[in-house]
Amino acid sequence: MISLLSKIFISDNKNYSDNTIRKKYGILCGCFGIFLNIILFIAKFIAGTISYSVAMIADAFNNLSDAASSIVQILGFKLSSKKPDPEHPFGHGRIEYISGLIISFLILLMGFELLKSSIESFFAPKQISVNLISIIIMICSILIKFYMYYYNHSIAKKINSVTMEATAKDSLSDTISTIVVIISVIASKYTTFPVDAIAGLIVGLFILKAGYESAKDTIEPLLGNSPTKEFVEEIEKELLYHKPILAMHDLVVHDYGPGRRMISLHAEVPGNRDIFELHDVIDNAEVNIAKKFNCSVVIHMDPVDTENKRLAELKEVLTNSLKTIHTELHAHDIRMVPGPTHTNLIFDIVKPFSLKLSDEELKTTIHNSIHKKCNDVYCVITIDCPYTK
Repeated sequence: MISLLSKIFISDNKNYSDNTIRKKYGILCGCFGIFLNIILFIAKFIAGTISYSVAMIADAFNNLSDAASSIVQILGFKLSSKKPDPEHPFGHGRIEYISGLIISFLILLMGFELLKSSIESFFAPKQISVNLISIIIMICSILIKFYMYYYNHSIAKKINSVTMEATAKDSLSDTISTIVVIISVIASKYTTFPVDAIAGLIVGLFILKAGYESAKDTIEPLLGNSPTKEFVEEIEKELLYHKPILAMHDLVVHDYGPGRRMISLHAEVPGNRDIFELHDVIDNAEVNIAKKFNCSVVIHMDPVDTENKRLAELKEVLTNSLKTIHTELHAHDIRMVPGPTHTNLIFDIVKPFSLKLSDEELKTTIHNSIHKKCNDVYCVITIDCPYTK
């Protein structure tokens, strides 16, 4: 159905990276979600009232809260697509993350309310009236909610939306919750034990779990999470395509919302090449990376000495020494300042999060390792954080 609606209402509906297309998908899926959730609320509320099932009524109001979440989703996509202005020069893209966070809080609130009503029902249980219509409504609800999970998850992956992924997780938890409700309604026919209240507690816990995971996923980009290893590798591959660039380091990715990323990095180039030629290469790399990854790019040019044999030998010693300390340690910006009595080897070290040594302990360990092999060399070390986990 979503595929059909997207063909009708969204022109160029395969251009998922375009911000306008992203907004249209978010609004379309949100409106369709409101329609389906209101239908489910009405059907479940009627069935729950007839059968006196607190779990079913709670599940109905959960669908109503999902409709409210879809409204938040629509507002988030509309506001996040606003163009940059003097107060917000990088745009409003992070509003989409905030809307996802609001949806997560609504899910958590519904989970707490369901736990409360289920506990009350446990101590004051009511006799549940089981009927075929109620069971059919719940089975249809399972099918509809699973379909909602499928299309929200599918579109979220295509347009890279944490808000829609939060909605998808909520739909999946609703599917599981409704299955639990059906089991409780049927089981209550054969026992006086408050199965309905227990089912309500289980449903509430499922909803809380979904809310927690959704909140975690939306908070991370707001706080500033690290880029994925795959994304870093793609950036590096595109950069090194531009010869004579030798290496990349100090990558920083700022995420101001989908389609609004800013990237800065350092590119190592041979120090003996013409400066104007190198500048042209860097300009071309910036343009191509920006176009390919739909972002803004700034590249700092780092000239390196590629002809000094002594420096090449020290680089090899340094590389081998780092491997003995930690497999993920690597150095960049390596240069030396020779003198009559000693040589200063100056470099930056990227320290992985998994390495437990303090910065000073790491500096001392590296220096001692190098100095043991080359007793005239003293290390001047700067510690950097990695750009991936």
